[in-house]
Amino acid sequence: MEKTIPEITLNDGLTMPVIGLGTYRLKGSEGVNSIISAIDIGYRLIDSAYNYENEGTVGEAVRRSSVPREELKITSKLPGRYQNYDKAVTTIQESLYRANLDYYDVYLIHWPNPNQDTYVEAWQALIDAKKWGLIRSIGVCNFLPEHIERLEKETGVKPSMNQIELHPFFNQATQRKWHQENNIVTESWSPLARANEVLQNDILQQIADQHQKSISQVILRWHYQLGAISIPKSSSPERQLENISIFDFSLNETEMSLISGLTRPEGRINNQDPATYEEF
Repeated sequence: MEKTIPEITLNDGLTMPVIGLGTYRLKGSEGVNSIISAIDIGYRLIDSAYNYENEGTVGEAVRRSSVPREELKITSKLPGRYQNYDKAVTTIQESLYRANLDYYDVYLIHWPNPNQDTYVEAWQALIDAKKWGLIRSIGVCNFLPEHIERLEKETGVKPSMNQIELHPFFNQATQRKWHQENNIVTESWSPLARANEVLQNDILQQIADQHQKSISQVILRWHYQLGAISIPKSSSPERQLENISIFDFSLNETEMSLISGLTRPEGRINNQDPATYEEF
């Protein structure tokens, strides 16, 4: 049964589904089958990255899928080791060759790596790649407001989205508010946090029981009502369907506040602080 997912419009006019499929560790023929299954169920946003080493898997799934390419939104990301302008341009081309695609709908800088101080020239490469038709929309991941302000100040171009770690244990309230004020869409990676810990949370269980939904569905609905795009990863068709079956109920203000109240100062899963973390 194919589900229809609501869409959100980015600041450059591109529309994006409010929930997509994360593909980290989905590789090879098993990965292709998992992604095809998600597309068949109704997913239209597929999130990948150069560093996941599965752009080829994503591209193969797109080719084998019964859904036309233009109905899908495919994302990939530039790794830190290629943030020099010329290397970034080549890497974007290589990303497309790996996936055997003519364009990416969204391409993001994976981390700012501020100590390297090359993210502005990497951003210029994304701006140019968009002009050349290789990318439809450009954005960033894990950028702090000061990083984004610098991009706009030095290039005149603002990202359409910022993909950040966001889940009930790390609700990113300040960053999300800043995104909203600056017309940048928030996209959530690891939206379900650590599954084993989340699934044992009494507050989440009570809310799930109240709605006769799973804890995962409650969390993904929370992301949706926050205005964030979530990209949960799942290889199982049953879980994939469960994850997008969140549009037939809603959380009230109290429930939203209870979930947001689970946040912790040290809530990051792997302690990856964009102010200092380096990813290559």
